[in-house]
Amino acid sequence: MPDGSVEFASLLCSRLCHDLLSPVGAMNNGLELLADEDDPGMRARCMALLVDSARASADRLKFYRLAFGAAGGFGEEIATAEIKAAIEGLVRGNARVELGWLVEQPALSKSAAKILLNLAMITLDALVRGGRLDIGAEGGEIVIRAEGGRLVFDAEIRAVLAGDGNEAAISARTSAAWLVRHLVADGGGRITVADQEPGVLILGATLPR
Repeated sequence: MPDGSVEFASLLCSRLCHDLLSPVGAMNNGLELLADEDDPGMRARCMALLVDSARASADRLKFYRLAFGAAGGFGEEIATAEIKAAIEGLVRGNARVELGWLVEQPALSKSAAKILLNLAMITLDALVRGGRLDIGAEGGEIVIRAEGGRLVFDAEIRAVLAGDGNEAAISARTSAAWLVRHLVADGGGRITVADQEPGVLILGATLPR
């Protein structure tokens, strides 16, 4: 990881700010329109925009708190119901993505939870035209599978996950992949990337139990 955690934290902050800019900007636009609009129908539309944007912002913050922060309490594990809710919130803003949840165990270690959440976010980002996102975890195995009409998997993110990335070239775009790579390495595990089949992307992590 780059020299010191401060630089890495700043890159994560850049990622968060970039992703929150759209819903927060939409709220700002909605408030400006609401202040100048007298038509009841248009005011109702502005309120709907504000509600949707506020929900999207809250969903993203809840997800990032688990994926990047210290959420989950003081225990060593995070309930999978909480992880599922965070991913559902992230997916909720994209009606073209169908989520499949294949996790039966009641909890994951905090490290495994962060790996799963970040791999899910990376995979979801690749579904640029929607599709299906399946998430599974059993024992020390985590598997995220995306299938869609068009998948765009960033080459730099792929290189980082595969262990081919240059640590000096870390960016806000690849920060989640770097976090996954180091969490897996610290746990003595390995990452799997499979994107040879057209329209299918599979990301996985194996962690010693």
